[in-house]
Amino acid sequence: MKRFRRDVNGITQGVIWQQLLLFFFPIVLGTFFQQLYNTADAIIVGKTVGKEALAAVGGSTGTLINLLVGFFVGVASGASVIIAQYYGARKAKDMSRAVHTAILLCTICGAALTVVGMMIAPAVLHLMGTPDDVMAYAVPYIRVYFLGMIPSLLYNVGSGILRATGDSRRPMVFLICAAMANVVLDVLFVMGFGLGTAGAGIATVLSQVLSASLVMATLMRSHQPYQVSLSKLALDGGMLMQIVKIGLPAGLQSVMYSLSNIIIQAGVNSFGTDVIAAWTAYGKVDGLFWMTVSAFGVAITTFAGQNFGAGQIARMKKSVRVCMGMSAGTTIFMSTILLLFGRALLGMFTDDAHVLDTGYGIMKLIVPTYIAYISIEILSGAMRGTGDSLMPTIMTLTGVCLMRVFWVGVVLPANRSLTVLLMSYPITWVITSAMFIVYYLRGNWLRRRIAAAGIRCVEEENT
Repeated sequence: MKRFRRDVNGITQGVIWQQLLLFFFPIVLGTFFQQLYNTADAIIVGKTVGKEALAAVGGSTGTLINLLVGFFVGVASGASVIIAQYYGARKAKDMSRAVHTAILLCTICGAALTVVGMMIAPAVLHLMGTPDDVMAYAVPYIRVYFLGMIPSLLYNVGSGILRATGDSRRPMVFLICAAMANVVLDVLFVMGFGLGTAGAGIATVLSQVLSASLVMATLMRSHQPYQVSLSKLALDGGMLMQIVKIGLPAGLQSVMYSLSNIIIQAGVNSFGTDVIAAWTAYGKVDGLFWMTVSAFGVAITTFAGQNFGAGQIARMKKSVRVCMGMSAGTTIFMSTILLLFGRALLGMFTDDAHVLDTGYGIMKLIVPTYIAYISIEILSGAMRGTGDSLMPTIMTLTGVCLMRVFWVGVVLPANRSLTVLLMSYPITWVITSAMFIVYYLRGNWLRRRIAAAGIRCVEEENT
C-alpha cells in the first residue's frame, strides 16, 4: 500500500492567505493557458477566415460544448471532493479506490459524450437559431471537437486528483504545454493547410491528447496513494455512489448554467451575425474574469475538503472568509483593467468596426457587475468541499436558470433589445448571491455535514 508523504501539508497547517495564493496562482495560470485553446482558435480563424468563422468557433458551439462537457466534468468533480477529504483524513486505501473509480468513470463518459455530441450537435445548433452562414463553419468544428472528449475528461479528472492533494503546479505545466502546442497546430492546420474551422478543431483535439497523456503519466508514475494502476481500474459500487452523490448536483448545476446561456445565445443569435461575432469576441475577453474566479472556486473547494476531512472546521471557515476577500479585490482590479483596455483586447479578434463597437458596449454593461457573482462561486465551492452540493444546485436552478428563462420569455419580448437581454446576467447574479449568503451564514448545512460525515473537530494552529 502506498503511503502519504511525511512533509507538512500547507492546506491544513500553513498560513491560510499564503497557502491560498500558492495554490491559486498555478490554477489561474493553467486556466489562462487553457483559455488559449479556444482563444487561439478564435483569433486565427477570425483574422484568417472571417467573422462567420469567428462566430462559429466561440458562439453557439462554445455554449453547446459547455453544456455537454460541463455536466460530465461536474460529475467528475465529485471525485475531487472525496479525494481531498480522504487526503486530509490520511485514508490511503479509500483514496486509491476513489481515484481508480473516477478514472474509469470519466473514460466511459468520454466515449459516450463523443457519440452523443457528434450525433446531436448539428440539430441543436439549428434549434438555437444559428444563422446559415455560421452553420457552414460551426458543424465541421464541433464534430471534430467532440472526437477529443476522452482525453479532455481524462485531463480534467486527472488534474482534479492532483489539485485535491494540493498539487496545482503540475496541472499548470501540462496546460501550458498543451496550449503552446495548440497555437502551433492552429497556425499549421488553419493557415498552412487551409482547413478552416475543422483545422482549429483538429488542433484542439491533439492538444487535449497531449495534456491527458502528461497527467496520466504523472499519476501512473507517482509513489503516493493516488497512483494509478491500469490493473486496478474498476467501478467500486460504494465509491461510485459517493462520487455521483456529490458530483451529479455539480454536473446539473453546470448544465443549468449552460442551458440558461443557450437561451441567452439563442437571443443573441436573433440579432444577426455581427452581434454573434461581437458576443463571441467579448466572451473571450470575459474569460479572463471567469478563469480567475473559477480558480478561487477550485482553491476553496480543495481547502474546504481537506480541512473538513481533517476535522479543522474553524480553519475551513476562515479560509472561506480569506478567499472571499481575495476574490473581491481581484475582481475589482480586473474589472477596472477590462474597462480601460477592453476595446484594444476585442481588436485582437476582429477588425470590423461595427463588431468592435457592439462588443465594447456589451463589456461596459456587464463588466461593472462582476462583483455580484463572486459569492456564488466561493460559497458553492466551500459547500461542495464538505460534500453539500444539492442545495447549491437548487439555488442555482432557482436564481439563475429559472430567472433567465423568465427574463427571456417574458421581459425580453416586451422590451426587445440587446441591452435588455444581457441585463439578465447581473440581475440573476444578485438574486442568487443573496440566497447563497443567507444559506451559508445560517450554518445549518455545515452542522448537518459534520454529523453525516462523523467529523470530530480538532484544534487548529497556524491559521
